[in-house]
Amino acid sequence: MAVRLDDGLRVFLGRRRRAGAVAADDDVVVAYDGTSSVGHVVESVGVPLTEVGGLEVDGRRVAPSFRPVAGAVVSVLGVRRPQAVPEHRFLLDVHLGTPARWLRVVGVDAAYENDRDDDALITWANAERRVLLTQDRGLLCRRSLWLGAYVRGTRPREQFEDILERFAPPLAPWTRCTACNGRLAAVPKERVAPALRPGTRRSYDTFARCAVCARVYWRGAHGTRLAALVTEAERIVSTASITPHKPLNGIQG
Repeated sequence: MAVRLDDGLRVFLGRRRRAGAVAADDDVVVAYDGTSSVGHVVESVGVPLTEVGGLEVDGRRVAPSFRPVAGAVVSVLGVRRPQAVPEHRFLLDVHLGTPARWLRVVGVDAAYENDRDDDALITWANAERRVLLTQDRGLLCRRSLWLGAYVRGTRPREQFEDILERFAPPLAPWTRCTACNGRLAAVPKERVAPALRPGTRRSYDTFARCAVCARVYWRGAHGTRLAALVTEAERIVSTASITPHKPLNGIQG
């Protein structure tokens, strides 16, 4: 059986398999047992179904549960961006702490804790209907996960930008706590003054406080750097949002 991947999905192939696929006109040759679903075949070459925008067998659109015949050609389409999701609420796994904080800076609902195992992440994502963001392909292949997405990039900035490009979430900068993801609300200076250092009391007058953990925020020394991050995020989302095609959801199951 030949599996033909969109260019954006070839990153999921192992190095040796990528080299072999190039030599075979971009098709990945797979030994087929005659009984597996096309979804199982696609996952067997390393592509999670969360990254699949559509499947075709010999030119005909099929569901992941479809069972092809030996010798069929399976075409795997990538998720088209921006991807539509029920809500722009995300859960990032333990390896994506920095992108999680940056998403909070720009006002995206991004849950994160650094001590959750795979089972706990799936339970959390399912219970709160959050899109699980991870670079763990095995986690994305778990049938119990309601919706997830693979985050591309090796550096936090690349990962942050990939999330914004893929989902184009609405932004609300400076409205979320970077520590706990809670909502921020303006607070009078006199209410937080006792907890401030003398230099901060002298230099700043505008403050916000997290409704969940009570952490206090103001535009401090890092304000310029974070403002640049917000400007770049707004540019990325604006560009992604005007993409002329209708988005397709990834396929699960």
